[in-house]
Amino acid sequence: MPLVGSRLASIAIACCVLSLPVSAQQPLFSSGIDLVHVGVTVLDRDGRLVTDLRAEDFELLEDGRAQEIRYFSRSLAGEAESVPLHLGVLFDASGSMERDGRFVKTAALRFLNTIDYATDITLVDFDTEVRVGRYGRADFPRLVERVRNRRASGMTSLYDALGVYLDGAFAQDGRKVLLLYTDGEDTRSRMRLDETMDLVRASDVTIYAIGFQKNLRSSVRQFQRMRLSRLAEITGGRSYFPRSLDRLDEIYEEIAAELEGRYSLGFVSTNGRADGTWREIEVRLAGSRAPRRATVRARDGYFAPWDEAEAAVR
Repeated sequence: MPLVGSRLASIAIACCVLSLPVSAQQPLFSSGIDLVHVGVTVLDRDGRLVTDLRAEDFELLEDGRAQEIRYFSRSLAGEAESVPLHLGVLFDASGSMERDGRFVKTAALRFLNTIDYATDITLVDFDTEVRVGRYGRADFPRLVERVRNRRASGMTSLYDALGVYLDGAFAQDGRKVLLLYTDGEDTRSRMRLDETMDLVRASDVTIYAIGFQKNLRSSVRQFQRMRLSRLAEITGGRSYFPRSLDRLDEIYEEIAAELEGRYSLGFVSTNGRADGTWREIEVRLAGSRAPRRATVRARDGYFAPWDEAEAAVR
């Protein structure tokens, strides 16, 4: 599934038009050889996290070819001093989210306060418009004030909000985790769904989506659920669709535990071409320590670095 550089560049330009000046713009790709980072979550057959594996317990393949694992760590918290964690929050503030807004905000803020090892938190709240701000740990009270004071109203610019966040995330070094709070419906964005998916695939962000769908029309609920699930799945993340607000705290505990037990693998691709093509990633368990019938979650691929001269040769 190749994506030529000109197409991705045009999407990035669209994001630049939408975004606020949080950080300087960076090129999406460089022509150098970079370490490809892959976040991995492992669950046993009963759905419990497996957190005691070593580098030799994993096999990593790119387009079916084995790759040497050159970097390995357990737990985002454990590596936070050497590899920063950038936490993102997309908060749907449109009119469709008004009914349960206060409870949702309180639960979200409690969760964010527990991830005290994050270097910063980027908050994107959206309705008809998209607003973005980045907060260090010392600025957490300002983030709380902003979340609590935002009143639900207007239409939903979900795709544009994702584009704005991902545009800023490309310039961040380290691990990136995004929490997405929405009902999944988009009624306003200039970006299309396929453009949004391309940007998500091009990023190294892990998405956890929480879909509040009880106020959606039944005719669109299943479609929105499939879309949110796919957004999370291609990044190695997870989606949740709670039937009641009482489930929220439990969901946040599960996400926090996953971040604590998440492995980080890094490799330098044996394919040195900077042709901008899509490369599939597969992570397997190997060796006697690996549990049987385990589930491994990781992003399903990445776009190679892109160089115009190399791409023209193809």
